[in-house]
Parts: sequence; structure tokens; C-alpha cells
Amino acid sequence: MDDHDAILAANEAFYAAFRSGDEDAMERVWAARADVACLHPGVPPLHGRADIMDSWREILDGPPPIQCVHPRAHQHGDAAFVICGERMPGGTLVANNVFVREDGAWRMVHHHAGPGVPPEHEQPLN
Repeated sequence: MDDHDAILAANEAFYAAFRSGDEDAMERVWAARADVACLHPGVPPLHGRADIMDSWREILDGPPPIQCVHPRAHQHGDAAFVICGERMPGGTLVANNVFVREDGAWRMVHHHAGPGVPPEHEQPLN
């Protein structure tokens, strides 16, 4: 699997853990040693793995049905980000998921979801 596909697979693993409410899978998605941050909609930013995992435990107790749509990966050496839509009942959020290569695997270091124009409405670059 090339890096582009591996980054998209790591992004999908995040959404699979989210959809299924699987705390162990969510723990595996996030980096263990790199600095991490998370911006859930409507709450202050979270910094540090412990606080972020606590927030996911609460969310995963009753996760909304969520679908990642139109993911687009961008790689810069051992760092990458994916911009995608998060389709849920009531609308679509825009998400930015940042990954780093840790122990040979792509691990999340930042998640930010909020209102915005969903990726399917992006204008192509000229």
C-alpha cells in the first residue's frame, strides 16, 4: 500500500472507530507519543492524549451515525492531513484530520470538525 492509500486508510480507521463506538480502536488511531489536539464542534480545544481520549469515551458512548465523504489526502514527508466531510443526520460538517508517521504507521495528531462548505462543493483549483 502506498502512502496516499495508507493515509486514507488511517482516516477511515478513525471513522470506523467513531461509527462503531470502539474505544480501543479509537485509542489505536491516535498517536501515542506525538503532541495531539482536538477541536470538537462547540467545545473548547483539547490538548493532550488523556483529555482527548476522555472526550472520545463520552462521544463513543452513543456515537451518531457518521459517514466520511469526499476525503482528500495531502502528504508532506512524515506528516499528512485529510480534509473531508462528516455526513450525519441534520447536515454535513467539514473535518481536517492530521496524521504523522509513528512507528511506521499513520497516527492521528489532530482532528477538527465544524461547520463549513462540505468538500463536495469545493471549487477546482485553476
